Amino acid sequence: MKVLLRYLLLLFCIAIFSSCAEETRVSSKNNVSADLVTSIGADGDTELVVSPFCKSLRAGNRILEEKNWRNWDMAPIYGPDGSVHLFVGRWPVKGSWLKNAQIDHYKAEKPEGPYKHVDTVFARKGVTYFNPQINKADDLYVMVYSYKKAKTPNVQQQIGLATSKSLDGPWKQSRHNPIIYPSLKPGTPNCLHASNPTFVYAPDGKYRIYYKSMSDKYPKPYMRTISMAVADNIEGPYENYSGNPLISYADHGLDIEDPYAFYYKGSYYMILEDRMGVAGLLTGKEKPKVIKKGGSRHGLIYKSEDGISWGRPEVGYRSNSFYFQEKTQRFERPHILWKDGQPDYLFLALNKGKYNTSSGAVLKIER
Repeated sequence: MKVLLRYLLLLFCIAIFSSCAEETRVSSKNNVSADLVTSIGADGDTELVVSPFCKSLRAGNRILEEKNWRNWDMAPIYGPDGSVHLFVGRWPVKGSWLKNAQIDHYKAEKPEGPYKHVDTVFARKGVTYFNPQINKADDLYVMVYSYKKAKTPNVQQQIGLATSKSLDGPWKQSRHNPIIYPSLKPGTPNCLHASNPTFVYAPDGKYRIYYKSMSDKYPKPYMRTISMAVADNIEGPYENYSGNPLISYADHGLDIEDPYAFYYKGSYYMILEDRMGVAGLLTGKEKPKVIKKGGSRHGLIYKSEDGISWGRPEVGYRSNSFYFQEKTQRFERPHILWKDGQPDYLFLALNKGKYNTSSGAVLKIER
């Protein structure tokens, strides 16, 4: 009888332990953003879910490989005649994106190229322009971008906005520029920095800009977080959301950047570069002592019903070596090319290439 009682007690303990483990596993999938990290331990998921968006991506090709230029930011949009207009953040090989980058306009008959240079949109001595993102709101084309004076500290970047009725310009810069800038107020999410803007025409008729922010709350290296500013008019003024930052892993010593946000079929989405291995944190992996920074990992994609509360991310795109027969390189700055309201291609920046500089890369989105 004693043996039987011990056996039954053992079965009861196993059942209780299994129930608790299952509860922990489920909760690790349902929490949001950085808060979910606290519930993930050894029993957490071993990998992030691969999103349907990621599964739809097919290898394309590099574009804009040039010997004397580093072509990085890729902002594509279809023109009224079906041609592809591409706005590119670029700088000379012997220059620097922090000193003398500019935004140039290219055009091609198809997303895979070849591309022909049309003109330079923004370039000015003593000012560097980069991170363009292009969109259309009603009858206006809207370009948001980052810029800074070449002589100011590298961290002090700001965001500008310009509009045009034609992709060929002229582009009218907002009278409120810089529309988002470092607040210089200690403790605020954007105290030190504002860059990497992405524009969304929200269904409530307001205009949102999600962007990379940095605070003085954390010591160097400053952690990158994602914040948002909202306006009633396209040109602004833009007001920072009181609940910023929206996405942050700074408390864990990790960060993300290069947001590309969009509203699609009733939900908000955001694709981000996993700059420091957030995916490992979210899946219970031990944080490496030395972290290689940059977009050499899979990208992340987040989903939100209101564009404010963002859930657990999934894999948004894989590293470049998955799509191209190349060594793993920095694969960053995602931007979707839309066609008739549907995602058609994903453009990214890809390091190295034929001339050991950098170029764009396109991936086809199969529907």
